[in-house]
Amino acid sequence: MSDHATDAATDAFIVHRNLLFTVAYEMLGSAADAEDVLQEAWLRWSRTDLDTVRDQRAYLVRITTRQSLNRLRTMTRRKEDYVGPWLPEPLLTAPDVAEDVELAESVSMALMLVLETLSPTERAVFVLREVFDVGYDDIAAAVDKSAAAVRQIAHRARRHIDARRPRSVVSVSESRAVLESFRRALEGRDLQGLLDVLAPDIVVLNDGGGIKHAALRPVIGAEKVLRFLAGGLGKTDAVLAADPTMVNGSPGLLFRLDGEVDGIMAACVHNGRITSLYYVRNPQKLTRVASETPLTLR
Repeated sequence: MSDHATDAATDAFIVHRNLLFTVAYEMLGSAADAEDVLQEAWLRWSRTDLDTVRDQRAYLVRITTRQSLNRLRTMTRRKEDYVGPWLPEPLLTAPDVAEDVELAESVSMALMLVLETLSPTERAVFVLREVFDVGYDDIAAAVDKSAAAVRQIAHRARRHIDARRPRSVVSVSESRAVLESFRRALEGRDLQGLLDVLAPDIVVLNDGGGIKHAALRPVIGAEKVLRFLAGGLGKTDAVLAADPTMVNGSPGLLFRLDGEVDGIMAACVHNGRITSLYYVRNPQKLTRVASETPLTLR
């Protein structure tokens, strides 16, 4: 490839990089694996004759999807051996992600976990069609299926996801207010204050990956969650600080113990109470807590 062609390929890749990362991340739930996919996509793109490419965005999305599918199949085996609940790798996101309701929902911890229940091909089809509005023919080329088969897969995946989506999407301001009440109660070790903000059927998923101490199964119900939180607080004399931040497009908390990052928490809120808490302590999944990750659907 000539220097001019290399420059053109590089420029095109840079223009679409945030989009390609978002595609890979939504398919994989792992920023580290998404970055690896982008490296592989770049190698293939850099060898492509750009004169033969009709739509650069579509072509790059196709390459990224294929590499993501390959990676997703190997990750499935990795997750089977994972210690305790597996949660997506949390990302700190800019306020503009929260302002884009469609993007914020698509990268939310709750929806990312529902995507985990799809097969790799179903996940690719759902993400490309429902999130990125890719045409059926382009999806078919990306997943090596016929357009008719892709339509059927998309319909099945959409029905599966719709049955499992969070009950409602609340405003950023409501989520932030509820999490602020939770934060104050936690930092003040106010057990009644915590109980007041937990939904009766709350579910807590705690991801330590076998590296950090964490519950190996979901903790379900306000009383059990309260005991779980109180137990965690009682085991440490460290100064606990929970800093408000934006996690995967929604209000979340960055936890520090004596100034050292301990984990990232995301939440689902419904009717003014927390219905789900997702707490990631696995240090291998906390590489994106120092700066915001740019995401986009376009």
